[in-house]
Amino acid sequence: MILRQTSLSKNIVQFCRFLRQKSFALSAEDEATALKALEFIDYSERAVFTLALKSILCKSPKELQDFDRLFNEYWSELDKAMDSKVKTDTNPVKTPGSTESSFKSLKSWLNGNRDNEQEETASYSAGENLSQKDFSAVPVDELDDLMKSIKALSKRFAVHLNRRYTHSSKEHLLDLRRTLRKNMRHGGDLFEIAYKKPKRKKTKLLLLCDVSKSMDLYVSFLLQFMYAFQRAFGRIETFAFSTSLENITHILKQNDFSDSLRSLGARNNNWSGGTKIGECLNDLVRKYSRLLTKRTIVIIFSDGWDTGEIPLLRESMETIHHRSKKVIWLNPLAGYASYRPEVAGMQAALPFVDVFAPVHNLESLRKLVRWL
Repeated sequence: MILRQTSLSKNIVQFCRFLRQKSFALSAEDEATALKALEFIDYSERAVFTLALKSILCKSPKELQDFDRLFNEYWSELDKAMDSKVKTDTNPVKTPGSTESSFKSLKSWLNGNRDNEQEETASYSAGENLSQKDFSAVPVDELDDLMKSIKALSKRFAVHLNRRYTHSSKEHLLDLRRTLRKNMRHGGDLFEIAYKKPKRKKTKLLLLCDVSKSMDLYVSFLLQFMYAFQRAFGRIETFAFSTSLENITHILKQNDFSDSLRSLGARNNNWSGGTKIGECLNDLVRKYSRLLTKRTIVIIFSDGWDTGEIPLLRESMETIHHRSKKVIWLNPLAGYASYRPEVAGMQAALPFVDVFAPVHNLESLRKLVRWL
């Protein structure tokens, strides 16, 4: 399709990064899917190549509308660099349009500043996938990609929860799967048509994030998840706790995540301190009992280290479990093979937890959808 000395896979990864700069919600998983698609298409055909990437990388009407323009913009810029390389290879004398300067110009353009040249190499490694890295070990230069992946994952969760359907006897939306299943006895002829309609949106989520000192390495990633999830899923309440409990739902409604973090930091002097989980959950039971119903799934992000009253923690967890639909406890330490939930706080809470799982990387966070 385009003469190139670098691999097509590297250019696809770089194209995905370019789309993220243009507000596309893409994750590392989306990049992997795009690369996998190369095995099944004739990517020498530009139209086929374009449609394949478009079907994988676009998740909203606006992204579909912008994709063709951005696709042409990126690959046209790459064409210029490649054309320059061809000319350079046929001329042993280095010119201003040499390979090095051409690709530096391309990379500078990709970073939004043609005049500020930056060295950057796009790469993809199935063995070192970003989604498998522990949040606490992600290099600084990959933080932006990880945050964008978490944001994209949150949006997919919200879409999954919002697009729930039930059977309908009236003519609503065609239920193709059920229609085909019902007509198997007719040899495939469509004699019976099945319909579906959206389910009533009943399930509500209540998220509580431990922001104590022992959770420092994970808090920003979990808050990013809560922020993006809340903006895409309306039936949600978010709380932060350490030595006290605070409803941060309204703070996470700000248009920019950085603004939300600054607001949270300015309001909470007790963050990154000790943890009194029992007292905080007791406050939840007393002050926000209206949120605990049989339609509510409670998700707690915490390592379970509690410096407060363990009996109060046990009592509060029992009440929360009794009043809510499900309790999910996600512990970042559970991602270690040697971890055992032996601290007093976890021992007190576990009898009243329906799902106990790790939340140490993007892959573990992705599994949350199966429990929702």
